[in-house]
Amino acid sequence: MAAMSINTGDAEVDVKVSEWLEWDKNEKTRTAVIELVAQNDTEELRSRLCNRMSFGTAGLRSKMGAGNSMMNDLTIIQTSQGLLRYMEKTCPKLKEKGVVVSCDARHNSDRFADLTATIFLNSGVPVYLFKCTPTPFVPFCVSKLGCDGGIMVTASHNPKEDNGYKVYWNNGAQIISPHDEGIAKCICENLQPWPDSWNTDIVHSSSLRKTPKDLKNDYFVQIKKLCCHSSSNQNTTLRFTYTAMHGVGYDFAVQAFEAFNFKPLIPVKKQVDPDPEFPTVKFPNPEEGKSALDLAMSTANEHNSTVILANDPDADRLAVAEKLPSGDWKVFSGNETGALFGWWCWTCYKRDHPESSGEDVYMLASTVSSKILQSIAAREGFNFVETLTGFKWMGNVSHDLMENGKTVLFAFEEAIGFMCGTVVLDKDGISALAVAAEMAAHLAGKGMTLATQLEEIYNTYGYHTSCNSYFICHHQPTIESLFHSIRNMNGPGGYPTTCGPYSIKYTRDLTTGYDNQQPDNKAILPTSKSSQMITFTFENGCVATLRTSGTEPKIKYYTEFCADPSKGLGKEAVKAELDKMVACIIDSFLQPEKYNLIARTE
Repeated sequence: MAAMSINTGDAEVDVKVSEWLEWDKNEKTRTAVIELVAQNDTEELRSRLCNRMSFGTAGLRSKMGAGNSMMNDLTIIQTSQGLLRYMEKTCPKLKEKGVVVSCDARHNSDRFADLTATIFLNSGVPVYLFKCTPTPFVPFCVSKLGCDGGIMVTASHNPKEDNGYKVYWNNGAQIISPHDEGIAKCICENLQPWPDSWNTDIVHSSSLRKTPKDLKNDYFVQIKKLCCHSSSNQNTTLRFTYTAMHGVGYDFAVQAFEAFNFKPLIPVKKQVDPDPEFPTVKFPNPEEGKSALDLAMSTANEHNSTVILANDPDADRLAVAEKLPSGDWKVFSGNETGALFGWWCWTCYKRDHPESSGEDVYMLASTVSSKILQSIAAREGFNFVETLTGFKWMGNVSHDLMENGKTVLFAFEEAIGFMCGTVVLDKDGISALAVAAEMAAHLAGKGMTLATQLEEIYNTYGYHTSCNSYFICHHQPTIESLFHSIRNMNGPGGYPTTCGPYSIKYTRDLTTGYDNQQPDNKAILPTSKSSQMITFTFENGCVATLRTSGTEPKIKYYTEFCADPSKGLGKEAVKAELDKMVACIIDSFLQPEKYNLIARTE
C-alpha cells in the first residue's frame, strides 16, 4: 500500500500517524486513523496517538479502539513484546517453564490472547493457552504448573467498550514493583512489531502451545479442601440463585457447587451465557447492588430461593444478597461480606485446629476496607495485616507469609474481592461463592441467616459501620490544591489535628510517606507520589481515607466507625455518629463548593 502524505499541521501528530499506519495491520483500526486524518481531527489524533496507556495496576485497561492510548491489536503486540523481553532478562528458565495465557469473553479478547501467545511461541516459550476462563484460573495455573508468569486478557466489570491485560508473576500473584516499571520500560523499547508478530498461525500449529485438560479438575480438587460440611451441604433446604453477569463464571460455578456437594444452582438464564454486549445490565458490575441484580432477584423470587450469588464478568468478584423476612432483599456490602467470611474462616480453622493459638495465622485486608478483621484478630489471637489498595499487594504479602511458614486464612477488599485460603493468591469469585453457600447453609441449619450472623459478629466484636463515596473532579491542579491544603491546615507541613469537634489521633500520608503512628514518623506501607492518599484515625475510633482514583477523575472517601463493644454503642448510634463525621470531613477537608467538586449521583 502506498504511503499516505500526512500533513495535519502538527509535526508530532504527523510522525505518530505515519508510524501507526506503518505498523498497524488491522484494517479496522488503520481505517479509523485514516478517517480521522481525512476529517483533520488533529485533537482526537493527538489524544489517541501521542499518549500511551500507562502500564500499572498489574497491567493495562482501557477503551478498545485505534491509537496508542487504547486497547487494540498493535498495543497488545507491543505490550507482549516488551513483557517477553523483560521476562527473558529476569527469568532464566523461561523457555522451560513457560507462561499461562487466557481471556474472558469480551469483544476481541480471544484475538488479543492469540496475539499474546504468538509473541511467546515465536520465541520458543511454551504457552499454556486457555479461553473463556475466570481470571483466578490464570494465577492458579501459574502456581500449579510452576510457570514464570501469566497473562489474563480481561477488563473485569468495566463497560463493554473496554478491555485489559493483567500480568501475574511466577509466585502466582499480580506483578508489583520493580516488575511493573521494568516491563513498561521494555515495552517502550520494543514498539515496532517484529516480523512474525502479526501471524497467529503458530497458535494452532506449535507443539509449544499446550492446553492441559486436567487443570480445571485440579482447581476444583484444591478448592474442595475449603469445604468443611460436605455431608450437610447436600441436605440443605436453601436454594441458591446464580448470575454470571454475562461473563465466564457459570460453568466454573456449577462445578464449584458440585465440589462442595450442593444441589444445582438456579441460574439467571438471561445472564449465565457469555455475551460481550452485557445486554441486560447498565453496568456489568454486581457491586452496583440492586440495580445490577434485578433479574437475579426476580429469578430467585420465582424459585423460592433466598440467597443470590453473583459473579462479575471475569468471575473474580462475588456479590451476595439474601431475602429478608420482610420480603426485601439485602445486598451485602463488600465490608459486610468480608466480616462474614472472616468469622467463618476462623470458625472452620478452629474446628480443625482447636489447640492453635493463632500466632502463626493471618488475615489481610486493604487499607480502605473495613477493620473488622483487625477487631476479630485482636479478640481471637490471630494476626491481621493491612496492605495498600488492591489484591496485587495482598497476594504478594500472602506469598511472603507462606514462604515464612505462616498460614493465611483469608484476605479481602471492600470492592467485593475475596480470597478464601491460598489456592489462588488473588481474589477468586468462584471459590468464594462455594464457601459463601456453605456458610449460609450451615447457618440455616442452626435457624440463622447471613444477616443475623452479621449482627452477631458486630455484637461480639463491635459495630463497624462504613460510608464510602466520591466526588468528581476533572481538573488535576484542583485535586493537587485540595490535598496540599489538607497537608498544610496547621501551617506549612502541619496536618490537621481536628475535624470539626472530632480529634485526630494519627495521620498517615502515603503520598509523602508521613505516618505519625510510627516512632520515626515514616510510613510502613509503600508510598507513591503519583497518587494522593491520606488516612486519618480519630480518637473515637473512626478511620477515614481520602484518595484519588488511578483510572477515573474521582476523589474517593472511605470512612468506618469501629465502635468499642464495651462502650455499649448500638448500631443506630454508631451510624448516626459516622454520618455526622462524614459531613464534617466533607465540609472541612474536601470543601466541594470551594473546589467545584461534583457530587456522586446515586
